[in-house]
Amino acid sequence: MIHHIDPNTLQLKDQVISINRVTKVVKGGKNLSFSALVVVGDGGGHIGYGSGKAREVPMAIRKGIEAAKKSIVKVNITPTSIPHVVLGKFGAGKVLLKPAPEGTGVIAGGAVRAVVEAAGVQNVLTKSLGTTNPHNVVKATMDALLKLCNPEEVAAVRGKAPEEL
Repeated sequence: MIHHIDPNTLQLKDQVISINRVTKVVKGGKNLSFSALVVVGDGGGHIGYGSGKAREVPMAIRKGIEAAKKSIVKVNITPTSIPHVVLGKFGAGKVLLKPAPEGTGVIAGGAVRAVVEAAGVQNVLTKSLGTTNPHNVVKATMDALLKLCNPEEVAAVRGKAPEEL
């Protein structure tokens, strides 16, 4: 179902969601490094996320972007919002996305906001339930976005014309 999308054909914008300083305790002391969680999107329904880890912040971000470009997927969104209410889950992270009328804007917290904005959703109501761990929240949001169906698919499943719905 999920086919590979070439990142070079898209106009991608990247958004850093979280940068975390991690330490590994070794014999000679502590080794500092940084992990960065990054989301990339073209604002037209293509979106991917990735995390990178390096000794320096810019390098970690660069690695995160590379990883994110490899995980790009296409999600079904309407021109300004999303087609229907959806709940995405990953681990303890749950994210509820609700379509909103024109002019509402993106009502979302940090990690969720970055993901839906990168996907190109302009009007949406969201609620993040459960964990606040950015990694799990991002994965739950991606799960929610991937669950979105477009009217044509639903019509095909139900054996009706899209106009009937």
